[in-house]
Amino acid sequence: MTGGFLESLQDECGGSIPFDRFMEAALYHPDFGYYTKRIRTVGARGDFSTWPGIDSSLARSVAAWLKQSRRRHVIEIGAGTGRLADAVLDRLGYVRRWRTTYHIVEVSPVLREEQKNLLRGRKVVWHEDLAEALDASGGEADIFSNELPDAFPCRVFVQSAGSWMELALRIEGNSAREVLVPAELPASSALQADLPEGSRVEVHESYRQWMEKWAPHWKAGRMLTVDYGSPMPGLYHRRPAGTLRAYSHHQRLQGPDVYAAFGHRDITADVNFTDLQVWGETLGWLTGFRGNLASFLEGQSSTLPEALRGAGEAFHVLCQSLQPKESA
Repeated sequence: MTGGFLESLQDECGGSIPFDRFMEAALYHPDFGYYTKRIRTVGARGDFSTWPGIDSSLARSVAAWLKQSRRRHVIEIGAGTGRLADAVLDRLGYVRRWRTTYHIVEVSPVLREEQKNLLRGRKVVWHEDLAEALDASGGEADIFSNELPDAFPCRVFVQSAGSWMELALRIEGNSAREVLVPAELPASSALQADLPEGSRVEVHESYRQWMEKWAPHWKAGRMLTVDYGSPMPGLYHRRPAGTLRAYSHHQRLQGPDVYAAFGHRDITADVNFTDLQVWGETLGWLTGFRGNLASFLEGQSSTLPEALRGAGEAFHVLCQSLQPKESA
């Protein structure tokens, strides 16, 4: 079934499938996408683990960050199994928890059911998209996410003969072959970097488009983004092949293996935090903290076990804010 779908998508795209279109279908197709249908769960029994399943420091720090604000609405985007939401609500304390409406935006029906089972009895409201959650909050809310941008489809570009070419896939039977095609380049700091011939970079342009879509619904608040990645130029330091990879049963897959088993594997790439910052500032958002997770946790009076210090440096945090506009 999926082979026929990919051949149809290839015809629609003119003979090859840009990688971001392939990734979008592999993760979010309503009938056989990984997140919509085939994700088993997150954690030891699933394909990958997230920070809340490893250590409680993030929940403590997010709760401390939320307590710095008096806003009554909190929005978590992509809540996984709901463990982070559960831990954050516990650490808010009774009074703050009672006065807070906790919103979750979740596109995965599988994960949404896990969240509802775990958070039964909590003051939580679910939404299909962030614009809907913001409208329900009157436009004023503190927003946070853990490992969200990396799940957005990314475009992949390859430095070839002194210019950037876009990676696409040509479906041939049961396999996918890489081809390079000319393309209009998106706004990204990665494409402005001086990188050697053959280098590959990923651009989460779909995340920028998503930001632009819901931004008019946000009137005031702060946004905290936690994910694995780095600012430029360090993101691709010693990574000429880029950061694209897939996960299945906690096994890391790279190269052609990323394209195999369509819809059965999580596909991801590291996040360019320089892009996230610049895209937000273009929308009028103010940049607060930007640094690695270990530094953010220390700033919120939390510490990491020594065994997790490496992971705390691999994850980065970006805090952005939007001040309410004065009425005319």
